[in-house]
Amino acid sequence: MKLSNIRVVIMGASSGIGAATAVAFAREGAQLVLGARGKDGLDDVVQRCRQAGGSADALVVDATDADAVATFASKARDILGRIDLWFSNVGAGVVGKYVDVPLEDHRRVIETNLLTHMNDAHAVLPIFLEQDRGIWVNMISVGGFVPSPYAAAYTASKYGLRGFSEALRAELGRRPDIHVCDVYPTFVDSPGFSHGANYTGAKLSYPPGALKPETVADAVVALARRPRPTTAVGAPASLFRLANFAAPNLLAAGMNRFLERWERKAERVPDTRGALYEPPSGASGIHSGQRRASAPQRNKALVVGAVALGALFGAQLLKKR
Repeated sequence: MKLSNIRVVIMGASSGIGAATAVAFAREGAQLVLGARGKDGLDDVVQRCRQAGGSADALVVDATDADAVATFASKARDILGRIDLWFSNVGAGVVGKYVDVPLEDHRRVIETNLLTHMNDAHAVLPIFLEQDRGIWVNMISVGGFVPSPYAAAYTASKYGLRGFSEALRAELGRRPDIHVCDVYPTFVDSPGFSHGANYTGAKLSYPPGALKPETVADAVVALARRPRPTTAVGAPASLFRLANFAAPNLLAAGMNRFLERWERKAERVPDTRGALYEPPSGASGIHSGQRRASAPQRNKALVVGAVALGALFGAQLLKKR
């Protein structure tokens, strides 16, 4: 398939990875339908897509509402004529120790990160089955393999999402032209931190070496050309996965120790629910504005070092028990 002929739906398209992916497909001349809660963000991305040479329409939709997603999918197919690729990219997070975060916020993270993707799949898979072809791209993150202290609900949602994808892939195994593709990036320099809830009292910031959203977007576009079950984005992604497999609990223990120290030393800020329940006002764009430029090799070394230190701290902690 020439990508200039591709018809793409992106959920969670109003900022960050979703927005970058929309622009990347638009550069290929794709026809797009974009969905998200925030009209301002969607309008901004539609303009970016048209400037990039693609055709884009936007529909405001609450992905937590299964009926609304089904209606959205039907409208998207009417606009596009068919759906070749659907990118499920809605996500949210809460940072804070589990007992310090209201349970309703944990529930909202599960609903946003897991149930919205299930709603997407339930809406688009009948279309794919009718067409006997289609690509469902599922944004998960390396958090689907590595537990994240201070983000217990996020971890639960991403582990669940990985299992959901694997189950769907098995069910569709006899449909060779229908693909379920998972994407596992490491930290990405998107507006996600500002959209997330924060109960640590500490200012959030990305570590050095955070990926550009465009890097993840390129990986999604590549799946349109060559679908594959699992795509890790960022050199450390596979390393994180391997480290956690080789030494379960050690990496998480080390990460927890690091986060405890960070929480004590970081700049103090008020607790916030971010955009958990309402879309941000205005357009958020693609990047966070926090990304620190440094040489690629240094970035890689920093992240690899963090993994090693995490495992080391975890081992030391367990030895003291």
